[in-house]
Amino acid sequence: MAEAAAAALVKVIFDKLADEAFKRYARSQNIHSELKQLGITLTQIQALLNDASHKETTHESVRLWLNSLQHLAYDIDDVLDDVATEAMHREMTPESEASTSMVRKLIPTCCTNFSLSHRLTPKLDSINTQLQHLEKQKSDLGLIVKDEKPKGTSRRNETSLLESDVVGREGEREKLINKLLQDEPSKQNFIIVPIVGMGGVGKTTLARILYNDTRVKDHFELMAWVCVSDEFDIFKISETIYQAVATENKQFKDINQLQIALKEKLEGKRFLLVLDDVWNEKYEEWENLVRPFHSGATGSRVIMTTRKQQLLKKIGFNHLDHLERLSHEDALSLLALHALDVDNFDSHATLKPQAEGIVKKCGGLPLALKAIGRLMRAKTEEEEEWNDVLNSEIWDLESADEIVPALRLSYHDLSADLKRLFAYCSLFPKDFLFEKEELVLLWVAEGYLNESVANKSPECLGHEYFEKLLSRSFFQPAPNGKSFFVMHDLMNDLATFVAGEYFLRFDNKMEMTEEALAKYRHMSFIREKYVGFQKFEAFQRARSLRTLVAVYVGVEQSWNKFYISNKIVVDLLSRLPLLRVLSLRHFNISEVPDPICSLKHLRYLNLSETRISKLPDNVGNLYNLQTLIVFGCGGLTTLPKSFLKLKKLRHFDIRNTPLLEKLPLGIGDLRNLQTLTKIIIGGDGEFSITDLKGLKNLHGEISIEGLNKVQSSMHAREANLLLKGINKLELKWDDGSIRETLEKEVLNELKPNSDKLEMLVVECYKGIEFPNWVGDSSFRRLVQVSLRGCKKCTSLPPLGRLPSLKELLIQGMNEVKVISLELSRTTDVTFPSLEILTFEDMSSWEVWSTNSEVMFPCLQELQITKCPNLIDVSLKALPSLRVLKIDGCGESVLRSLVQAATSTTKLNIRSILGLTDEVWRGVIENFGVMETVKIMNCDGIRYLWESDAEASKVLERKRRMRITLGATSYHLLGGWR
Repeated sequence: MAEAAAAALVKVIFDKLADEAFKRYARSQNIHSELKQLGITLTQIQALLNDASHKETTHESVRLWLNSLQHLAYDIDDVLDDVATEAMHREMTPESEASTSMVRKLIPTCCTNFSLSHRLTPKLDSINTQLQHLEKQKSDLGLIVKDEKPKGTSRRNETSLLESDVVGREGEREKLINKLLQDEPSKQNFIIVPIVGMGGVGKTTLARILYNDTRVKDHFELMAWVCVSDEFDIFKISETIYQAVATENKQFKDINQLQIALKEKLEGKRFLLVLDDVWNEKYEEWENLVRPFHSGATGSRVIMTTRKQQLLKKIGFNHLDHLERLSHEDALSLLALHALDVDNFDSHATLKPQAEGIVKKCGGLPLALKAIGRLMRAKTEEEEEWNDVLNSEIWDLESADEIVPALRLSYHDLSADLKRLFAYCSLFPKDFLFEKEELVLLWVAEGYLNESVANKSPECLGHEYFEKLLSRSFFQPAPNGKSFFVMHDLMNDLATFVAGEYFLRFDNKMEMTEEALAKYRHMSFIREKYVGFQKFEAFQRARSLRTLVAVYVGVEQSWNKFYISNKIVVDLLSRLPLLRVLSLRHFNISEVPDPICSLKHLRYLNLSETRISKLPDNVGNLYNLQTLIVFGCGGLTTLPKSFLKLKKLRHFDIRNTPLLEKLPLGIGDLRNLQTLTKIIIGGDGEFSITDLKGLKNLHGEISIEGLNKVQSSMHAREANLLLKGINKLELKWDDGSIRETLEKEVLNELKPNSDKLEMLVVECYKGIEFPNWVGDSSFRRLVQVSLRGCKKCTSLPPLGRLPSLKELLIQGMNEVKVISLELSRTTDVTFPSLEILTFEDMSSWEVWSTNSEVMFPCLQELQITKCPNLIDVSLKALPSLRVLKIDGCGESVLRSLVQAATSTTKLNIRSILGLTDEVWRGVIENFGVMETVKIMNCDGIRYLWESDAEASKVLERKRRMRITLGATSYHLLGGWR
């Protein structure tokens, strides 16, 4: 709680006070004696914090004392940051400005505001007085110097167990799967499958297991997952479902237009929708939401997880089966699994009595049991440590009804650093989806990660801490399966509880007093369509605010527009001088106001997906800036010269900025840069590829454009990509003079680290062949490859040897005529992991053959588009193929692939050359398990079947097969329309 935040802040303060450069500057400004006294008093207080941590939960006076200390620690940190920033400013001030400063020194300090000592000495004197007052209260509070009890070392690593490790839900799972798969009589085409239970009992976990079950995936044609939460926003829910089931992105102006489109997508399809965490109880709103669902096929299902019964009763559920707490034996087994990696306590008999006591106190809640299990995983197997947990007074606190005691106990066991990082997440509303990288950068900006620890970068330390919180169930993977994370509602309640009076998650309904505003240091607010100044006017008095972040709940769509009052951006922000983190992401801002550049403490600035065309000329005044995000700023054209003054910049994200065609010369001198997502190679006097040489810490995602301007392969070698931790690499050439030999040499020198690379894109490469590293089996982590517009290449690299490759796109390689063994060359199993394969615009391609015994064993989706000369396809078998799409190819391609892929369930064909009735009858003979067929622009087919009898026979055998026709004239026999 408060002790953790205070201890962490005090540690940061001591690190700053110990810095030699800081001490030299403080001495030059005549404030070193005040800082020395501050350090002495703070040392005496620090010695009391261990005792305070044990008493704050039961002694209100100690908690208030810690709160006062934390507020004071914030003030101290702000003053020290002021000193450090001023030192940096002096160091970077040009000589012309320095001479002006010399004149200022001749003016008495009583007549100016320019003296740092004059400005800060009263503040420091006040802070020292308050610190000494806090130190003197120790006797009245009963605080003593108490050594921290060393924690034992666990013999088990903290790991994040898979959600498949679920205990005690086998019966519920099979019962619900039967409800999903078996036909039931119903008045409507979709049936609701409710999962009802209290918070933390495992509703979402069970729904996720059902959603990812192979039987379920094979049964339903369309699937979507929506996290609904407190706000039952019909438009947002419908939009999320539409984006999940549609293949194209589409923007809708109103709910009527959206629901009509959703109805068309669901029409005739058997779908499964999961509506997770529904709180709404209004039947009318439910009726409006489900209108498009009625167009789906019979057998569709809607899983609803909820704590509330009222809506379900209105729908017609008179009797509801609740998801019960785990039985004692199952709960004991779950605790053993997460604490000891075993199924029971038989091999740890001495711990079983304590374990049974803990299980009883957790009340059979899986979330509580997992959290306590992960807590015990970090301890030894000594009885004493298990007894400490069992007998903790936290189980009996008065707030037990508000916060699950097991979760609070798990939090209490965290280190001070981890407590602080978790409390920061109280800024996130319930069901907010966050990315690990984004959260770590926020932690870094707030100064929560000490760079001196174990010689690790703050980012590396942040990733480690994130994994620890994930392993202890404070975070969990988002149900949608993407690279997002979420906090369980009960964990979110815990974060809000422990964050105290320093964090504010602001909404429209709050009434703010001036006294309360003065306390807040961190604030988030929901990004709504219109954010007006009136609701924020009071925050002009929140001058201690460090964090101002706009957040959005749900799946973001790039076309959604959000507007924020210009008075907030211009007037309010200039009155928040201590801001370190500012995120105005996705607002309809066209200009960055100059006052933002006066926020000298700013570390993190997120302007992504705004409408800005440039950054202010004086952006270089943000000396402390570490992270600048302008991702998706489609109008951004230039970067100012002062950009090069951002010497502390570590992360610069300029993805999706198509109009930005030039980087400032000298950006290679920003030695702290770790993220530079787009690199634009220029001509003479512009950014050169050799400028990458000094950026030794670059890693992550990088796109290098303009490689045709590289004059020598030696220059490419100097970029040293091999020594950088790049996991996503795009290499792009522009249209220009073709230098085939040089381009191959350049590409050869741009070989990245094979142990890091996960995605590779090569675009408009003009060489005749690829260098040997492209496709080399040493790239064991490479999962996605795209070769686009490489028009001079006559053959493909040996990509079949890549052991982890899952997705491959070959596009616009006009000189390739034969694809054969060059894809695999020597391997026994070709493309062992490939799941999605796409060929597009291969105008000269004629032959696709292989003699490999095992080829594409995992291929699930194959798409071939605009390959009109492909005639000879001699693949033997595609055993795992489910989806086949062919567009603008000859009928022989269709015939050959349908014969090779007998397990295909979905076939899309368009503009197939030479496809006649006779050929089509040969094709449908191979429809072994086919469920969906879509045909467009195939005018050579007049009849789908020769007779009504044949149609009846086929459709009787395949009652679930659906055929969609578009832009084609057919005679459909026997009413099959």
